[in-house]
Amino acid sequence: MRKQNQSCVTEFILLGFSNFPELQEQLFGVFLVIYLVTLMGNAIIIAVIFLDQSLHIPMYHFLQNLSVVEVSFSAAIMPEMLVVLSTKETTISFVGCFAQMYFILLFGGTECFLLGAMAYDRFAAICHPLSYPTIMSKSVLVKFVLFSWISGIMVATVQTTWVFSFPFCGPNEINHIFCETPPVLELVCADTFLFEIYAFTGTILIVMVPFLLILLSYIQILLAILKMPSTTGRQKAFSTCASHLTSVTLFYGTASLTYLQPKASYLLETKKLMSLAYTLLTSLLNPLIYSLRNNEMKRALIQLWRRKVLFYTI
Repeated sequence: MRKQNQSCVTEFILLGFSNFPELQEQLFGVFLVIYLVTLMGNAIIIAVIFLDQSLHIPMYHFLQNLSVVEVSFSAAIMPEMLVVLSTKETTISFVGCFAQMYFILLFGGTECFLLGAMAYDRFAAICHPLSYPTIMSKSVLVKFVLFSWISGIMVATVQTTWVFSFPFCGPNEINHIFCETPPVLELVCADTFLFEIYAFTGTILIVMVPFLLILLSYIQILLAILKMPSTTGRQKAFSTCASHLTSVTLFYGTASLTYLQPKASYLLETKKLMSLAYTLLTSLLNPLIYSLRNNEMKRALIQLWRRKVLFYTI
């Protein structure tokens, strides 16, 4: 922490979309709606799974944890972004920037491993249906969930602490919409070569290891589906995976494009849009993806709605 004490910078300025001042109000309205819908959609999923006993199976416990991550992800980013868009005050304290980066990495890393665990769950359910209760027992489920969260915490702790141990001598303008690692690293007045090697290698491991698990799981799932004699059975099996595949494609595609580029190749405005895609769009669309494409979720939602209507009617 000696280098940090020598830093001249005590706060950062988030430039956000300052290049487009005429769009600030419209962007504030759009992002506010996205934030509220994200909170409401994921809160509904968490509540429905908690209240409906028939959904107390590994697949939906993973989904519940994923929704907790999505709500937390949005909460770490959106309030500060809305402040930047609604006022002229675009500063964020040194500690605030540290905290925001920490939670972005924590929830991002956790989501990677949760998506990998969900793919393994679908592999066990479709390829080994008879032994599925044993393969995905309650203890195995808890281990997968704990591993996902602990991995996210470890990644966030190491990377954020390392970044903010560097000296920041000025300027203090972050040409981004929140405190993400690459744009903050641009302000460091020290050699970051070793950190960049670590960050690139760590990102490959964090992103690609779960992705390889997902890829291998779905290869086995596809082979198992193709061997099914019944068309109805194939459609049902594929429908249970479609939502997860959509989430994986959206999250991994945009996150990889954001973090696996060399620092020199950043296109700032494009980078901001890609960051929004993997941090906000996935959180917004996941509730829609899992509720509209999942018959059990739709059934549970309808039943809970009927109970609510009946309760108020009586």
